[in-house]
Formats: sequence, C-alpha cells, structure tokens
Amino acid sequence: MVKKTIHEINSKIRDGSVNVVTAEEMVHIVGELGAEGAAKEVDVVTTGTFGAMCSSGVWLNFGHSEPPIKMQKVFLNDVEAYTGVAAVDAFIGATQVSETLGMDYGGAHVIEDLIRGKSVHLHATSHGTDCYPRKVLDTTLSLNDMNQAIMINPRNAYQKYNAATNSTRSTVHTYMGSLLPSFGNVTYSGAGVLSPLSNDPDYMTIGTGTRIFLGGAQGYIVGEGTQHSSGGGFGTLMVQGDLKNMSTDYIRAANFTGYGTSLYVGMGVPIPILNEQIAQATAVSDAGVTTQILDYGIPSRDRPAIRDVTYEELRSGFVDINGKEVPTSSLSSFKKSRTIANELKDWITRGEFFVSMPVERLPKDVSAKPMKQTEGIAVVSDIMAVSVVTINKDASVYDAAKIIQDTSFNHLPVLNDDKTLAGIITAWDIAKAVSLNKFDLVEDIMTRKVITANADEQVAVVARRLDLNEVSAMPVLNKDRHIIGMITSDDISKLYARRS
Repeated sequence: MVKKTIHEINSKIRDGSVNVVTAEEMVHIVGELGAEGAAKEVDVVTTGTFGAMCSSGVWLNFGHSEPPIKMQKVFLNDVEAYTGVAAVDAFIGATQVSETLGMDYGGAHVIEDLIRGKSVHLHATSHGTDCYPRKVLDTTLSLNDMNQAIMINPRNAYQKYNAATNSTRSTVHTYMGSLLPSFGNVTYSGAGVLSPLSNDPDYMTIGTGTRIFLGGAQGYIVGEGTQHSSGGGFGTLMVQGDLKNMSTDYIRAANFTGYGTSLYVGMGVPIPILNEQIAQATAVSDAGVTTQILDYGIPSRDRPAIRDVTYEELRSGFVDINGKEVPTSSLSSFKKSRTIANELKDWITRGEFFVSMPVERLPKDVSAKPMKQTEGIAVVSDIMAVSVVTINKDASVYDAAKIIQDTSFNHLPVLNDDKTLAGIITAWDIAKAVSLNKFDLVEDIMTRKVITANADEQVAVVARRLDLNEVSAMPVLNKDRHIIGMITSDDISKLYARRS
C-alpha cells in the first residue's frame, strides 16, 4: 500500500526530485505498472482544460475620484458592470453585451482588452450624496491603474458537458455553437482525459484552497461552483485569480453566433498522488468519460437525450445517430488543454508551484435544483384562436381577397385537398397581386415555407420564433399537419399585458 503526504511531495518539488506527469501520460503508466506501481512512481498528475466558460468575470476596484462618486451605473467600453457594492467596486461579467455593439462586443472582450494592456473607457453615474457628491464620471483606465482586478468565476470546469445536436428543420444558435438541422452535426466541450474533475471524480484532492493554474497565473479554488451537481457527474468549480498576472494565451474573448459573448478560460489542476486510489482515478481515458447527446432543438431545460456517448467517440470526428454518421466538433481546444497540463507540469518540476490539499473538499452526491416558478407556464393552446378561416390552394386570388375583406383577418392559411397545410397568404400578398393585375390561383402567390407552432409549445418559445422570422402570426398544427388554431403577436402581447 502506498501512502504519501503533501509535505513529502512538496519536499520533492523543493529538491528537484519530484516526478510529474500529465493525465494523458498517466493513462499509459497505470496501464503498464498498475495503480500501486504508478502511485510509487508518480508524485503529481497535471490536468488542463481550455474552453468557453460563460460564468466568468472580474471584480475591479477603480479607486476614488475627486470629488468622490458612489457609482450606481458603470459602463466599461459601453458594457454595463454590476455596482451594487460599495462606491468604486464593479463586477464585469463575461456575457454582458455592449449597449451599442450588441453581441459583437461584451464583458469578455473588456477583460481581454485589459489583459492586453489596453485602456478602457469608464462611464459612471450616481444620484449624488453629501459624502459622494459627484454624479457623472468619464475617464479611461488600464489594468495598471486599478487597485485590484480579481477574476472570480462562479462556475467553471464542468466535470463533463452534455454534447449537443438538433433534430428540428432549422439551424439553432446556442452556447454550444450553431447546430445544423436534422441532426446535421454534434458539438461538445471539455477536455476528456485531461479534464480536472474527471481525474478526481471523488474530489479527494480538489476543494476550497486548492492551488491551480488559472489563465496563465496561479489561482485558487474557492469551492463548489454554482449548479454543482456531483450526483450526476456534473461537478463544477468556483475559482479566483489575479487578472494582472494572467495572459491572453489562456484568457480569450469569443462570440457565438446568435447567442452572444463568452470567455475562453484556461485552467489546470494538479493532483497529488497520495495513494493508489488516486492514481487509479487519474488513469481515466477518453473512453472512460461518458456523457449524453441532447437535442438542443427542443427549447426546454429538460432536453431529450438522443444517446450516451464517450469522449473517445466524440473526438473521433463522427458519431452514429439513428444509423446516420454525424460529424462532431469540439468547442474546447484539446491542443491548448494539453499545453496547460504541460506548462503546469513544468512549473512544478522547476519548483515554481507547490501542491496543496483543500481545507474543505467539494460536496458529493448533491444535485442542482431547477428554478421554482410560481407563475404558470402559458402554452399556445391557452391563447390561440380556434376558429380559423382557411382557403383551398385551388381557389382564386379574388376569392381570397373577398374572404379577407369580409372577415378582417390578415392571414389566411392555404390547405391542400386533404386539409393539410399547403401555405399561407396575407393581405399584403393579395394587395401586391392585385397591383400587378394577377388574379390567378392562390397557390401561385402563397408562401409555401410556413412558420408554424404546436399547441403544447410554450408561448415564450413561439414569441421568439415570431420575432426571429419577422412574422406576426402562425398557424397551429396537430401531428397530421392539420390546422387547429392561429396564434398572433397580438395574442401574445395581450397575455403579457395581463401579467404585467
């Protein structure tokens, strides 16, 4: 039986005799020597991950102005920061977007700009008090001008991530990237074999106070991250580090089409090999890390699981979904994760980084709870109109114009002979046809690609679909594509007005 202490390992780091390997290398060592032999041979295993970690940000202290101001609203390069503490402290979140540039620039970009040594524009406002009389402040500041810039990331380095695909007929844009229609691709995140928490799934060496590699500098684990759900294998970390010591090699801003900004964070956690149990845990391979592919085409927190999958399969470039070979792509950089694990290995080998045991281990067997919602969730069937006037595709434009004039409806669903939806025409379509002196069949002027809804869909989801497609009404269909109702933007506005 092998038993080591942190003191013994740190003594080896000091005298240069420590044996450090990466988690990727440890797989082969345990395979050759067994867990006990590997525990005797290896002192520290380094891990690494580099991926988009939206739940990240930085606390900044600007120092006091003359005359002083108690900041109530703060914008950095036109990105709002949170100022609900003290007078001149603010938290800039990675995903907050610019007031003027929208999704093209956000808090993540402000953070990267500061690390690069750029100055950012600060605009602050206040109601003014006797001790803080100033009401408006505009200035430019660089990272060196600030007293503190402490990165505090509430939720980083998921133990593993669900992979994502899309079963619908339209591309969806998510924090897992753009997902193509009809299972056109699968995206995933995480470093698999190098993932920190996957190499210590029982949190024997990881917890509050553990010293880590964060953004190219030394940082620390604060404790469990938000939404820590160790019971399902989805543990998370809350971490902190000094932004002034970080590098843009390991902290980078990113834009996700249709979603917004995020921050790529590089993190590495050293795992001291105190016994063979820990050695065995660090021998996990990509084949040993299993997750699920979820259908992100379903806009629900309980997305359907398509199938289980290993990181070995995901990293192969293709996975099978219902007999179809679907390409996979990673949102994380395994190359950069490997670089982080090797750099941390070098730090320890050179005696520049010492390992530490947590003062408190991460909690085990806990699960994140969904939000408690006291207001009912409205679905389409609650507000749709069930009395719908339709027209056959073989009817004339004149007939359609007469129906719209007599009923005051602006949208007229067009049906096939079997009563399934063929298309839709609007008052505008008819006016345009009349102006061109076209009085042919309805099917000649109808829109064939119709945006539709289902009766059991949530109103909030349908409202976004209306907005994205710039339409004001949608037919509601059953599973046989028969029309059972209509929902309009006016229906949705009235619902929200009643609830406000």
